[in-house]
Amino acid sequence: MSAETLVQLLYLVSTALFILSLRWMSDPETARKGVFSGVGAMLLAVAGTLAGVAATGGTHYWWILGAFVLGSAIGYPLALVPLTAVPQRTALSHAFGGLAAGLVGTAKYFLYYGQRNAEALAPFIVVALVAEILLGFLTFTGSLLAAGKLQEVAWIPQRPVTYPFQNLVNLLLFAVALGLGVALVLNPLAVWGPLAFGLIVLLSLAFGVLLIIPIGGADMPTVISILNSYAGLSAVAMGFVLNNKLLITAGALDGSSGLILSIIMCKAMNRSFTNVLFGAFGQAQQKAEGGEEKVYKADTVESAAQVMEQASLVVIVPGYGMAVAQAQHKVRELYDLLKKRGVTVKFAIHPVAGRMPGHMNVLLAEAEIPYDDLVEMDEINGDMPQADVALIIGANDVVNPAARTDKTSPIYGMPIIDADRARTVYAIKRSKNPGFAGIDNELYFLDKTFMLFGDAKAVVGELARKLAGEGGH
Repeated sequence: MSAETLVQLLYLVSTALFILSLRWMSDPETARKGVFSGVGAMLLAVAGTLAGVAATGGTHYWWILGAFVLGSAIGYPLALVPLTAVPQRTALSHAFGGLAAGLVGTAKYFLYYGQRNAEALAPFIVVALVAEILLGFLTFTGSLLAAGKLQEVAWIPQRPVTYPFQNLVNLLLFAVALGLGVALVLNPLAVWGPLAFGLIVLLSLAFGVLLIIPIGGADMPTVISILNSYAGLSAVAMGFVLNNKLLITAGALDGSSGLILSIIMCKAMNRSFTNVLFGAFGQAQQKAEGGEEKVYKADTVESAAQVMEQASLVVIVPGYGMAVAQAQHKVRELYDLLKKRGVTVKFAIHPVAGRMPGHMNVLLAEAEIPYDDLVEMDEINGDMPQADVALIIGANDVVNPAARTDKTSPIYGMPIIDADRARTVYAIKRSKNPGFAGIDNELYFLDKTFMLFGDAKAVVGELARKLAGEGGH
């Protein structure tokens, strides 16, 4: 077997494993196998690249091995972040991927330009180069900003930052970058070529910031998914530039899966891509002057425990507050205690609860809550009128009835979990602050709703203690 055949065989197996990885990760029962499949695919991809370099008699494989060791040293501690930090950790991965694509494209252009290699800078390759650096550097700065918003970095505003003619400015900058790209395609070896290329890089870096800064925290999960798609597309362009089939297929898988996920999330919020990218969703609403001050009804943990132990059906709606408090194991204790009393317990899972798709599923699976009791929004809503208690743990916008009733609300039309249709609602909340969308939750002011203020882990733990020791009177 020739070295080239071996390389292509390794790339082919790697591609198959990437595809299987996506397939297996779509099901909780095979998700772990999917992760290992993806790891194996990447190892084979690196091995194939090393084999290709070694076969040519070159010594550049030391650079590859060095980068592999350095990347592993950085990646391992990043993999140990708490689950609540996974969304921003994912955004950082996209940033690194976009930067890699942008740097490779930049290096290739200046290499070919310095060689005056007109054949290497054929129109198709230059189109791929321009796409690679546009998408790569845009993804780099956009993902860094998204990560900063999710991490709540002090100097990065969490709410949308808007100014007059913002979308027009963004489109004009992007048009200038595209115009410079067209000029490079037509004459890549022109004396002004490096300057035009540099301007495209700068405009791409700026556009990444300008694209993300008007988007609020409520849309960050969708934005990360879109940036994932951009990173994949930049990898596809890089594959064409490097004539690497594995990069093309792996990038296409990454880009298409990110796009599909973005579509699913937009559908879950009843919004379009353009509305997510240009709608400035998450802008805090100002209270009308002289408006009536709404009042929460607080209750005690003892009272909540007594109501829940008498219930037939309790529906728990987890949200980001549960994730922040790391309350999933206390929730499991509460679940077990209620089940021992003959109470049916279901978990209502909203597609965009938390800060990433599947956030709640992963947390609850970590606490070994049976997957059969995790019910998606569309299925659980039919049972909500029969629920004796809806227990909201740190969720906000995904249970806000304003999405159904208030046409002026920024979340109007977003499908929600119908917690307001339960007979009694208990809501665990750290403070009176609004959710990511920046609006009050009408559910929390209903007559049937009672607030349990405090850290979710502490409150749920106290509920469990009351049920275990003081309940059952």
